[in-house]
Amino acid sequence: MNLEIRNLTVAYGAQVALSSIDLDIRPGEVVAIIGPNGAGKSSLIRAISGVQPVRSGTVTYHGRELTRLSQTARARILGVVPQAHQLGGAFSVYQTVMLGRTAYMSWLGKSGPQDEAAVTWAMQQTGIQDLAGRRNAELSGGEQQRVLLARALAQRTPVLLLDEPTNHLDLQHQINFLSLVRELSRRENLAVLMAMHDLNQVSTYADRVALMVEGRVLALGTPSVVLTVENIARAYHIPVEIIRHPQYDTPLILPSRE
Repeated sequence: MNLEIRNLTVAYGAQVALSSIDLDIRPGEVVAIIGPNGAGKSSLIRAISGVQPVRSGTVTYHGRELTRLSQTARARILGVVPQAHQLGGAFSVYQTVMLGRTAYMSWLGKSGPQDEAAVTWAMQQTGIQDLAGRRNAELSGGEQQRVLLARALAQRTPVLLLDEPTNHLDLQHQINFLSLVRELSRRENLAVLMAMHDLNQVSTYADRVALMVEGRVLALGTPSVVLTVENIARAYHIPVEIIRHPQYDTPLILPSRE
């Protein structure tokens, strides 16, 4: 079942941040949102997740309009990995991942066997089971980002939203994280929408790409369709050269020497 975004418009006062966005996210695929700073990438993630109110348009999944659901109901459909930030140091890794089960707990906030099983599964998927008793303040940036992913996975949602999740990570942790997200999208049939900056990583890890400029989708399609010299010049105002990756046959974007 697709996540369907139709005619979505978001405004901050008189300033329009998103204008008439149409986008589908399919199960088992990774869709990357790209564009220059201020293009509306984070606004789109926030609007879909319900953090940012929308002026018009709909976000639906399985016939349910998410903008009209309660926070608890949305949390059973959408898992969100926010931009990298310092996690609360007083919590252990296990406690942080268990927060992903909040939507399923009783009003007393007591976890049960299903919650514990979901947390154990999520920590195994992200390779952080050995960190369960560690405090968040003791973790590296890469470890914290995996904790945030595990927290979202513990929700056991069909849709995963990630807002520039590899910011502040070194190259090794970026690659490991993106490889894991792509693998999970395939294995768990997750519909994944991810805001990203690095165009070559987008080309490698995304199935489709939405290029945004000034709150609108300028181009939508596979990396080969979207990542062209003309589209990049229009969006980023820089000249580039594009060659084919020798192993993956995907676009490889290089700065132009002209």
